[in-house]
Amino acid sequence: MVRSLALGAALSAALLSTSAFAADLPMEAAPAVIAVPSFSWTGAYLGVQAGYGKDRLGGGAFRPKGALIGGYAGYNYQFDASPLVVGVETDFNWSDQDDKVSFAPFGSVKADVKWAGATRGRVGVAFDRVMVYGAAGVAYARVKGTGTGGAATQSRSFTGWTAGGGAEYAFTDNVVGRAEYRYADYGRRSGVKLTENRVMGGLAYKF
Repeated sequence: MVRSLALGAALSAALLSTSAFAADLPMEAAPAVIAVPSFSWTGAYLGVQAGYGKDRLGGGAFRPKGALIGGYAGYNYQFDASPLVVGVETDFNWSDQDDKVSFAPFGSVKADVKWAGATRGRVGVAFDRVMVYGAAGVAYARVKGTGTGGAATQSRSFTGWTAGGGAEYAFTDNVVGRAEYRYADYGRRSGVKLTENRVMGGLAYKF
């Protein structure tokens, strides 16, 4: 009995000593939490784009349609701690939009939209790597009309306005894709009016 009591007392003393030693040890500091910065849309960018457009020329007498391919460049600024993004952009596109109309018995006339471009202001709302935006500005285009057999060729430049919108997604910190729709009213030249609806897709490098 005495031996058992002595063994129990020794064990209790050892446990109390271990607990006291552990209490004296410095507590390990909690690991620091490192905040991962969110994506910023601020910066310049340069891209390529392609799409499809449908035009109305001369009150709808001609309806050129076809592909567009070109490039764009711009700059975005995202306000600190805000989803608001503002920017400016310019683009220029080669156009394959054309239409041919017959005027019997005088022959036919072909209308070609040779190129089209725009300089626009943009306002967007960012959700980290996704941004939706609206854009509006000045639009310009060049149209060539050719009569039967290449006779009576005329070229005219148009200047008007454009408005539209789209969405962009940053695949990486430097690669940004987009899809957009825009409407352009290129105004009148010599009584002839030109308008356009188009959809475009693009891929840009953000610096």
